[in-house]
Amino acid sequence: MKLDPKIRRLSDPGTAILLFFLAAFAVITACLELYLLAAGEAAVTVVLTVYAILSRRERRKRLTAYTESLVYSAENARSSTLTNFPLPMAVFRLDDSSVVWGNEMFFSIFGLASKRLDARMEELIPGFTGKWLLEGREQYPTLLDIGGRKYQLHGNLIRSDKGDENAYSGVTYWVDVTDADEIRTRFQESRPVPGIIILDNLDELSRNQTERVRNELRDAAEERLGQWCESCQGILRRYDRDRYLAVFEKKDLERMKQERFPIVEQMHQIESPNGITASISIGFGEEGDSLGEGLQFADKATELALSRGGDQVVVKNRLSFEFFGGRGLEVEKRTKVKSRVMANTLAELMRDSSQVLVMGHRFADLDAVGAAAGICCIARKNGVRCRIAMDLEHNASRSLIERMQKEEAYKAAFISPKEAGQLADGRTLLVVVDTNRPEQVEDAELLEKCNRVAVIDHHRVAATYIHNAALGFIEPYASSACELVTEILQEVTDLTDLLRCEAEALLAGMVLDTKSFSIRTGERTFDAAAYLRRGGADTAEVKKLFQSGMDDTVARYKILQQATLYGKVAIAAPEEPQNRVVAAKAADELLNISGVDASVVISPDGKGNVNISARSIGEVNVQILMEKLGGGGNRSAAAAQLKDVELADAVRSVYAAIDEYFG
Repeated sequence: MKLDPKIRRLSDPGTAILLFFLAAFAVITACLELYLLAAGEAAVTVVLTVYAILSRRERRKRLTAYTESLVYSAENARSSTLTNFPLPMAVFRLDDSSVVWGNEMFFSIFGLASKRLDARMEELIPGFTGKWLLEGREQYPTLLDIGGRKYQLHGNLIRSDKGDENAYSGVTYWVDVTDADEIRTRFQESRPVPGIIILDNLDELSRNQTERVRNELRDAAEERLGQWCESCQGILRRYDRDRYLAVFEKKDLERMKQERFPIVEQMHQIESPNGITASISIGFGEEGDSLGEGLQFADKATELALSRGGDQVVVKNRLSFEFFGGRGLEVEKRTKVKSRVMANTLAELMRDSSQVLVMGHRFADLDAVGAAAGICCIARKNGVRCRIAMDLEHNASRSLIERMQKEEAYKAAFISPKEAGQLADGRTLLVVVDTNRPEQVEDAELLEKCNRVAVIDHHRVAATYIHNAALGFIEPYASSACELVTEILQEVTDLTDLLRCEAEALLAGMVLDTKSFSIRTGERTFDAAAYLRRGGADTAEVKKLFQSGMDDTVARYKILQQATLYGKVAIAAPEEPQNRVVAAKAADELLNISGVDASVVISPDGKGNVNISARSIGEVNVQILMEKLGGGGNRSAAAAQLKDVELADAVRSVYAAIDEYFG
């Protein structure tokens, strides 16, 4: 039971209640007419009351003095603690960064012998700002390097003036972390980075050579690699005929990145008697949680380097890829065995599917449509219905599509990506042709919806590519996607299964990407073309697919008139919006100029974007140029699109990419 405070105070023993009882006894005694005794009791009560009052005042006085002494000692202790705090401290105003207060250790950091309250933080530390305190953070985002020492800055925000709601100050504490940072840096720099090195063309180097020459070539390559690893303080061990395991420290890898791996070019000095130069592909895996994970990264990087044509270095970390080199000519490594395996695998996937959908890249060209037509032929042979998902309004193959739609087999073959998405089910096979990048396909939603995907492409693999495909036939050595599909056709279909319109579509795609068989052609290219010719392809009809209207022809030559030379690169940047097909043809035409190894046409599309078409006929790899701008392609033909940029900015970006390429 909780008592009232007044009753509780009455129940407590003390001087007041004793005096009360003494007074009560005096009154009772007087009532009994014992006046002399009552007077004595009253006198004693008065004396005790006076004494209690005086004693109480004295105790209050002593308590007040004691309390004041404690407060004074606390103030002195607080002042002494702040002044002699073992860490540098400073208080500064956020509005003008002026130092309000700082202890001696703070000023000694900057070599000041005495306190300077007129100092400003931004003068003591160029670029310093108190924005991090206003954002609610308690730690400065970076380490501060002052006088060769590194400091981690901690702090908090306080109201500095009660009359001004916007007046704030920052209280900062400076922790010297120089030694800890040096240990962390040494740890990071000394972390092992595994790498896998592959001799790209050992078979080509040693073909038709004696055993002695083959051994000499391999020994020369191994000696060059050994010297390189020794100069970088790395470890090199061969674990297969043409594969090596290398381990470097991270600091050496960073130095090699800055030097852009000269070993790739140095390997070209090794030449076989038949004139073939050696090339290597290297994959590094960094930032792995363990050495095993780093080796997995290195293996993926090596696979990507090979799929991009070899003769380059790929560095993979946890989030992205970095590419170095890749300027050398690709060495054709395809075999009939691989084409046969891919053809049989694709046929099995089709037979196990409810339907087949084919999709190329956005703004589909003749190579994408021709390859899609070849896939339709394979699906028809295997008794599976096939449809081509593409935008029939925005493409570069209108004449070919209209010709194919006249055939009975293709009257309902072309559908929109949205319709394809509605038709797709769990057993649908989606075949992606002429691209391997998910951001470039005709419809990304359709790609995500289909669980079974096959990729057939001839472009070099970029950092972003379609993962987890059931089949991946990506050969950067091939001239076109149509060439790869034609090789598959030869393995799983008969010549009589191929419709004439399909043969002409496939041949048109090859003609487009080889520039009428003048570039990127090999023995397999002409074999595929001969097969299509036997299948009924009419070269005259194929030629008609490349005819342009009068307006497009005039526009193309206007672009040529605006071209300028930048070294061996011809660059044209018309200010008027241009059709993408016209711009691409203009880039092809620029290669006919004497002394031009590469061409770039930069044109606005009238929607705030800028399209870039690049072509090459020499040693310039335009794919590397376009990758720097977010695009892609292959060595001789590539493109990019810059969104929401001005034409002048796009032109500057192209010149910067060219300077970096040749730098």
